[in-house]
Amino acid sequence: MTGGLLAAVRDLPPESTQQAVGYPSLFLLVALGALVPVVPTGAIVSSAAVVAFHQSSPFALLVVFLLASSAAFLGDLALYGLGLRGVRSRNGSRWLDALRARAAPDRLAHAQERLDTHQVSVLVLSRLVPAGRIPVMLACLLSRMPLRRFARGDAAACLAWAATYQLIGVLGGSLFPEPWQGVVAAVGLTVLVSGAPAVWRRLRGRRRDGKRGGLRREDA
Repeated sequence: MTGGLLAAVRDLPPESTQQAVGYPSLFLLVALGALVPVVPTGAIVSSAAVVAFHQSSPFALLVVFLLASSAAFLGDLALYGLGLRGVRSRNGSRWLDALRARAAPDRLAHAQERLDTHQVSVLVLSRLVPAGRIPVMLACLLSRMPLRRFARGDAAACLAWAATYQLIGVLGGSLFPEPWQGVVAAVGLTVLVSGAPAVWRRLRGRRRDGKRGGLRREDA
């Protein structure tokens, strides 16, 4: 997928064609990624920001920001609405089951604990922390948070998320003269930002297991 993206960026069409094709594609991909959390929406927004950075239009970056944040917001609202239907139904729903399957029990418990006292801040951070959105959304669903209250917190979260990944794209685009080089840098930075917390948790877990093993041997 990344290779095809880079090939497309190398042979960029005129700006008018980019805007006619790229902007709707950006909106649809980010909205789809909010509904189906397997699409790398962060990398998509960063790559779009690189291309916008190299355009002559001063409003290109603003359009990318508005499209990305609004698509993420609408996708989140759609997923939350589908989840609410499952919570209110006796038989549940496949959307609610999918959210449960993607939320680790420890992260869900932590989200529920934080949600009681810091609702808006937890929602904002859930979009910025890799793999944090689904556990927090599920915690909101299980607490039966109304859609309007969720929307208020999620709006700020989507704005912060779009700004963060657009900044990554601008940084990558400013380092290299060619757009495809900036895309490579932006995707690399996105992967690093997304993967670093997971690697840190694994290393910390191994350290804890090692300490527990050492204590057991000492007790024996």
